[in-house]
Amino acid sequence: MTAPAADLRIVQHSSEHGRWWAVFRPPDPRLGLHVRVYQGYRMTLTRYARGLEVASTDVPLIFNFGPALRVIDPRRPEGEAGRIGSFVAGLFDSFVYTESSGPMYGLQVNLSPLGAYRILGLPMGELTNRVVEVEDLLGAEGRRLLERLAMAPSWERRFALLDAFFLSRLAASDAPSATVDGAWQRLAATHGLLGIGSLAAELGVSQRHLIAQFRAQVGLPPKTLARILRFKRALDLLDGQPVRRWAELAYDCGYYDQAHFNRDFREFTGTTPSDFLTRRLPEGGGVAGD
Repeated sequence: MTAPAADLRIVQHSSEHGRWWAVFRPPDPRLGLHVRVYQGYRMTLTRYARGLEVASTDVPLIFNFGPALRVIDPRRPEGEAGRIGSFVAGLFDSFVYTESSGPMYGLQVNLSPLGAYRILGLPMGELTNRVVEVEDLLGAEGRRLLERLAMAPSWERRFALLDAFFLSRLAASDAPSATVDGAWQRLAATHGLLGIGSLAAELGVSQRHLIAQFRAQVGLPPKTLARILRFKRALDLLDGQPVRRWAELAYDCGYYDQAHFNRDFREFTGTTPSDFLTRRLPEGGGVAGD
């Protein structure tokens, strides 16, 4: 069963920041927790040269129909990863910038960490803090999919192609270990508030074993994932809501105090909470990098 066209949600925006159009559709229900969302987009931005991509528990898969992007990791000595077309970004434990030389046009799929492990068919530790071309990762199969997506006559057809591709990849894949699956579900359900020692004890494994399994099948150790989940909870609470007192927000998300919250926020975004809010663009347009 493929999600009907009635499930499409369209967002449009035009202002001094630029113009963007996006269409969203949930994946086929059989993809369950493996694939979070499909988003087609066209964007022409005028007010900033860079976009800010913050640390996340999603693995983005970008099918790019426009100019190549430049991905910049400020922690790397060389800074830039060079221009890249269609790509997969593994889990990052910090932020990166993206730049485009022209209007952006493409399709983004957000995979869960364990969905990415199954669909991509490789240890996720190989993608940690890395961006890899789709063709390098998926070979001729990935190239054919990109070609078919680019030539498809409608967004409904593109999303249907993705449903079929991901269902086929899942059917041919091995499930993650029960330990990693159970640990990830518990961390996600508690927004990262469950201690790793308690988590390992619940699952009847050592912390060392749990960390090794997470690095291989998720890409980051469970403690780092827990921190990102707490940070994500803070962003979710800020999304579309009046600005709250930062100390109250920090407490609600499980931080020791506001200073602890500020440290994590800067590590995952490169800026302060207040500055981050001023950089957010309306209607899902992203976050300005400078």
